Amino acid sequence: MEKTLPFTKQDALRWTAEHPTPFYVYDERGIEKCVTDLYKAFAWNEGFKEYFAVKALPNPAILRLLKSLGCGADCASVPELVLCEKVGIQGEDIMFSSNETTETEYRTAKAMGAILNLDDITHIEFVENTVGLPDTVCCRYNPGSFQITNDIMGHLYDTKFGMTLPQLKEAYRVLKEKGVKRFGLHAMLASCSLDDNYYPNLARELFRLILEIREEIGVTIEFVDLSGGIGIPYLPQEKPVDIMKIGAMVREVYDQVITPAGMKVALFTEMGRYITGPYGYLLTTAIHYKHIYKEYVGVDASCCDLMRPAMYGAYHHLTVLGKENAPKDTKVDVVGSLCENNDKFAVDRLLPRIDLGDLLVIHDAGAHGHAMGYNYNGKLRCAEYLWKKDGSFQMIRRAETLDDYFVTLDVDEEFSKQ
Repeated sequence: MEKTLPFTKQDALRWTAEHPTPFYVYDERGIEKCVTDLYKAFAWNEGFKEYFAVKALPNPAILRLLKSLGCGADCASVPELVLCEKVGIQGEDIMFSSNETTETEYRTAKAMGAILNLDDITHIEFVENTVGLPDTVCCRYNPGSFQITNDIMGHLYDTKFGMTLPQLKEAYRVLKEKGVKRFGLHAMLASCSLDDNYYPNLARELFRLILEIREEIGVTIEFVDLSGGIGIPYLPQEKPVDIMKIGAMVREVYDQVITPAGMKVALFTEMGRYITGPYGYLLTTAIHYKHIYKEYVGVDASCCDLMRPAMYGAYHHLTVLGKENAPKDTKVDVVGSLCENNDKFAVDRLLPRIDLGDLLVIHDAGAHGHAMGYNYNGKLRCAEYLWKKDGSFQMIRRAETLDDYFVTLDVDEEFSKQ
């Protein structure tokens, strides 16, 4: 089965005539439709808001687009906070969800008016003693087990995020005593789930928990953050989630648990992968063959550009432009140039015969792609482009240069000491 592309070989040839590969391109139309559908799915919830996970694609052009569509941002570091500030996302439109957090990070987030989402009960005292507790605090929950999970997130009892149930209840009790006025509850119990039941099951667990907390502690939870966790179909045979169905199922749970209790609870999500993942593509050129014990095709991208296959053994679909309908009768490894044997985009993949100079498109690279890039072997990070609805092709991040690579080191001075 072949995944389709929103652009043609002619589009790509026009782009690569002016911009050398490898580079990322993001589909503005696809991202916009995804966010619009998400908001439609949860329009029944008066306070619903999407807090885009900045870590997935930290680019100001993307954040401006998402802000225009009503999204806030989920941040975990000072640079992510500053990036949001520069594009006009501030205050409670930012959810600051971090762990092992420094005083500087908490201070910056609080100064910007972001909602602090505390990962551990010990952070209450840390925040109080360093920057002072804000009026609104969210707490992250880890139940230790959940019926839906996967290898990316791992088993919850072996996951470093969140508080146990006793810790969570004690945290709300302490926060209430210390004068915190507004409370939220956050949990992310799976990653890249294609099960439509994930959000409804998570919502049921969290909704029941907030009633328990209100009854036992006298704390009213005003918002529940379902976080991210909804996945995308990396494999061609996988079925995408039905976001409209998911929204309706969460509404059903809300009406069963929250409405009878006479409460109104705002729902938040923190999508990243779901919003931008399917709408980002890494374009790369075939530059070498290698015929030894296996057949290899070398490309000008490497896992410095997209590390998910090397890190997780993750599958990313490959299209050889212009050969979409050609027989897939050649088994190859598609590899980059790093001095590491896991620098592979595909292993034993059946593809059409690839000629040198062919353009390859790596699908579903719009989240945790360029964002996870690095400079091993001195590789310079590639450019990013936005393919806009009007057909224009806008550079939104230039490729790194040697000057960028050496900017943090006084090379001449260091060499003069040799």
